[in-house]
Order: sequence, then structure tokens, then C-alpha cells
Amino acid sequence: MSAILEVRHVTRRFAGLVAVNDVSLSLETGEILGLIGPNGAGKTTLISLISGTLEPTAGNILFQEKDITGLAAYRRARLGIGRTFQIMQPFPGLSVLDNVAVGALFGRGGGQAKLALAREQARVCLHFVGLSKEVDQRADELGGPGRKRLELAKALAMQPKVLLCDEVMSGLNMVEIEELIGVIRKVCDQGISVLVIEHVIKAIKSLSTRLIVLHHGEKIAEGNTDAVLSDPAVVQAYLGKRRT
Repeated sequence: MSAILEVRHVTRRFAGLVAVNDVSLSLETGEILGLIGPNGAGKTTLISLISGTLEPTAGNILFQEKDITGLAAYRRARLGIGRTFQIMQPFPGLSVLDNVAVGALFGRGGGQAKLALAREQARVCLHFVGLSKEVDQRADELGGPGRKRLELAKALAMQPKVLLCDEVMSGLNMVEIEELIGVIRKVCDQGISVLVIEHVIKAIKSLSTRLIVLHHGEKIAEGNTDAVLSDPAVVQAYLGKRRT
């Protein structure tokens, strides 16, 4: 496999706080790469640096071997980088269908897609994530599990080549988690490379064969998922009693 996405020695400072410190990683084509770490470890900041909603203080980001460090978020989206957001904020007053259609207009088809075509693409994505029956419902009336699926549908409507998933399973019960594990596997089967942040260790073990761990903004472990989860440094920094 070859890397579709590379992060090279990226650092992000907020005044005196170093949120991400000299982190490097590569996401291979067709891979699901797991990213874990305690709250405040810098995981969401790293995804924001990759998607372009934040700029790195130092370092470079490459997508399909091209340096995209200076590109705006919308330009990265149109190249094929999609993401979900940990804090779900659907467009108020819009239907579930039109929330996802916005993603279709913003992504790789952005600037050219017609609204009718965007809605058609949105229906496909909503069916894919299991929200076919909610297309005409107001998005801000969805419950937590529905909003998680909506976030995923919005990102998929962007027709990404790389999907950055930020805790799409948090707050879900085990049945809902199993269902979303299946959805993300199907995403990967379509040729989309996935970087997934999760606190649900069952999901990480089921989805990823390779895992990266952040702690205090620094990468402390990387490698085979089972081996990383058994690393004493990872157990001490993050897993603790979760391991049992």
C-alpha cells in the first residue's frame, strides 16, 4: 500500500500551550487507522490540522504526495478530505436531506453540483448510514444516535478519498456501536481511507489493524493494534482499567 495522507512533524501551539507536538503519521490507501488517547491529548486538534480548519505552527501535511499545508479547508474538501465533528451541530431549520446535501455541494463536486443532484447524492448517503426514514425530518430534531449518523452521512456526501471520523460512536449503546462499525467497514470497502478517533476500544480493535496513541500532544506509540494496546506506556497513560 502507498500513503494517501502524510503528516510530517506537525506542531500546533495556542499561545503557551502546545496542543500537538512534532507528530508524524501516514494513512495508507484503503486503511482504517485508529487514533486514541486521553481527553486533551490533541486528537481533535490533529484532525483539524489535517482538514484545514486549523493551521499548523510547524510541519507539513501531504495528500496524495502533494503538500496541502497552506490550503484552505474548502479546497482540501474538494480534493477529497472529509471529516465528522465531535460536537454535532446540524444546520437548524433544514431537513435531514438538505443537511447532507450541503455536504455534497461542499465536497469534491462543490462548485459544480446542482441542488437536485446534491439531494440525490444525499439520499444515497442517508440510506447508507441508515437514515432513509428521516430524510424529511428537521435535522435539529434528531436524537444523539441519529445526529451521529447524520454527521457521517454529511461527510460521505462530500465524496471523500480520506474520511476523518471524530468519535462517531461516543454516547451510543453496544447495538448502535456494532451497527456503525459495520457502516465504517463498508466505507473502507468502497476504497475510502479512514482515520478514526474513538474511546470505544471494542470499535478500535474491530476496525483498525494499526493504531497511534497521543498523550499530551505527543505520539507515544504506533503499530499493530493489539501490540499497542498491550504497551505498558499506553496502559499507564490511557487504558488503565479499560484494559480489563
